[in-house]
Amino acid sequence: MRNFARRGSTLLPWLLAGLLAAAPAATPSWGLAVQPLNVVGTLPSAEWEAYRSRFVEDNGRVVDNANGNISHSEGQGYGLLLALAANDRVTFEKIWTFIFTELLIRDDGLVAWKWDPAARPRVTDSNNATDGDILIAYALAKAATAWKEPRYAAAAQKLARAIGKNTFGRIGGSVFLLPGAEGFNEGERPDGPVVNLSYWVFEAFPVLAGLAPEYKWNSVWREGVGLLQQATSGRIRLPADWISIQRRMQTKPADGFPPEFGYNSLRIPLYLLRAGMTDLEWLRALRQRWSAGNEGVAVVNVVTGNIRERLTDQGYTILSAALACALDGTPVPEGLKTFQPQLYYPSTLYLMTKSWLGEKHPQCV
Repeated sequence: MRNFARRGSTLLPWLLAGLLAAAPAATPSWGLAVQPLNVVGTLPSAEWEAYRSRFVEDNGRVVDNANGNISHSEGQGYGLLLALAANDRVTFEKIWTFIFTELLIRDDGLVAWKWDPAARPRVTDSNNATDGDILIAYALAKAATAWKEPRYAAAAQKLARAIGKNTFGRIGGSVFLLPGAEGFNEGERPDGPVVNLSYWVFEAFPVLAGLAPEYKWNSVWREGVGLLQQATSGRIRLPADWISIQRRMQTKPADGFPPEFGYNSLRIPLYLLRAGMTDLEWLRALRQRWSAGNEGVAVVNVVTGNIRERLTDQGYTILSAALACALDGTPVPEGLKTFQPQLYYPSTLYLMTKSWLGEKHPQCV
């Protein structure tokens, strides 16, 4: 593992740049128009510094301060993307070094998902989290192009291939994304396969397809859209965080998980918006729900429709504002324009949303 970023370093950055420049373009093979994000330099330095000083340690560890101060592959991936958006190459390298030295310990090339500073050994669960792997590979690929760094190019390609090889599940002719390499597939759970639709980071798929074209990223993309449409076709019109797709035409909340549209799934509209997928009818239904009465962004039981918790941190409420901007041109409220970081997760969602708004919809902010 220690040679992960060095093997294959003959991949020239200009070659990768050509791949990435071509891959995200809107083409009939993807079926939906992809609006490529610039990613680099879209995050104001003051907002990034407020985030970095609160959540990123000097060794590059991104700290989840609402979850026992652990680190996870998702957080490291977000940290890479935000450092890139702030054009902070020094911090990007620190975050990548932490991933490389502490989390790349699996034999299959995927990233162990959980690192606990209070435990020995620090990695307390060596299974991967596929969304973390995707975020990391995507950020590395974008950084390789922006900064012409062949180490990042080689690492991105290796990780993209590991994702395709180990986390793509199959039912008949359908190809879908497993949340982890172990524990979610058919035969591993009584209700397997189980998926999490918030793990589909749609903006990353065309980029990773350019790096590992031998895997069916287009099929995974289409399956994610189809599953989302199916999971939101009922009375409540919200997907559960964890979904059993054992019966392909009758998806249902997975056993052992709360049947909730919760902290995972509320990222789905953000990923759709960042990928330019604003033509999905479900987004307008969600826009109406989030703006209706006192509902707002909330954790909702997808069976009963009951609200368990309303989410008022600016990192959650800006998601509703972003939908209103993208779909109706509504300006972001003044109270959401000043970054006030408190907890890792909503602060991360805030900056992921704000940097996208600043690039694609500057008139709203």
